[in-house]
Amino acid sequence: MTNVSAREGQKHWENWINSRDPQAGDELVQKYMPLVHYQVQRIAVSLPKNINKQELVSFGLMGLYDALEKFDPSRDLKFDTYASFRIRGAILDGLRKEDWLPRSTREKAKKIEATIAKMEQQYMRTVTAKEVAEELDMSEEEVYSAMNEGFFAHILSLDDWSKESEDEENSPLTLRDEKAPSPEETVLMQEMCQKLAEVIKQLSEKEQLVISLFYKEELTLTEIGQIMGLSTSRISQIHSKAIFKLRKILGQVL
Repeated sequence: MTNVSAREGQKHWENWINSRDPQAGDELVQKYMPLVHYQVQRIAVSLPKNINKQELVSFGLMGLYDALEKFDPSRDLKFDTYASFRIRGAILDGLRKEDWLPRSTREKAKKIEATIAKMEQQYMRTVTAKEVAEELDMSEEEVYSAMNEGFFAHILSLDDWSKESEDEENSPLTLRDEKAPSPEETVLMQEMCQKLAEVIKQLSEKEQLVISLFYKEELTLTEIGQIMGLSTSRISQIHSKAIFKLRKILGQVL
């Protein structure tokens, strides 16, 4: 049965590559749709609950179409890997254009950041989300949520900065070795990794495990919950608390 499916899959690819057969294209889209849902699930973790996941699926689907159109089977690269990058990129591009983070949420995140800075200067130590929540008359969940969303917004901004840098480096006046990072990029990455490693050590064992499984092993929150014997909502809480503790890293790097 597996061999039959493999032969059918190969035939769909041949028909698509050789003649852009619409039916073959539809079959390939259906086959790789799990990649879209996987990326949507990962990205949605850091977004406000009012974001429509179906919109993210639409953005991801556009990325999948783009991957099918531009994939070169002669290159030594698996389509799953290539498509995953295209799908994730399309979702992030869609979020940037839609301005997904409400103004009120941005203002709340800035207010929390300012309060944290003031309290840490006052107490001369790292403050907890509970202390910040009490100072601002908010719930801990509100603080975690705002910081998590703000963290993701910074990631989008960094991605924009990266694209701008790529555009400058891709100008006709510049010759670039695509495989070699610049000295600045190397130093920045080393500093970032060192700071992250230092802060991650301060997390609890559960928080370290969730961060490792989510970002390094690329498991979903549901899969992590199954491994740790906890509910998805509990894993989400642990993830949010860890992000709250790691928030300083991004501020120091920028």
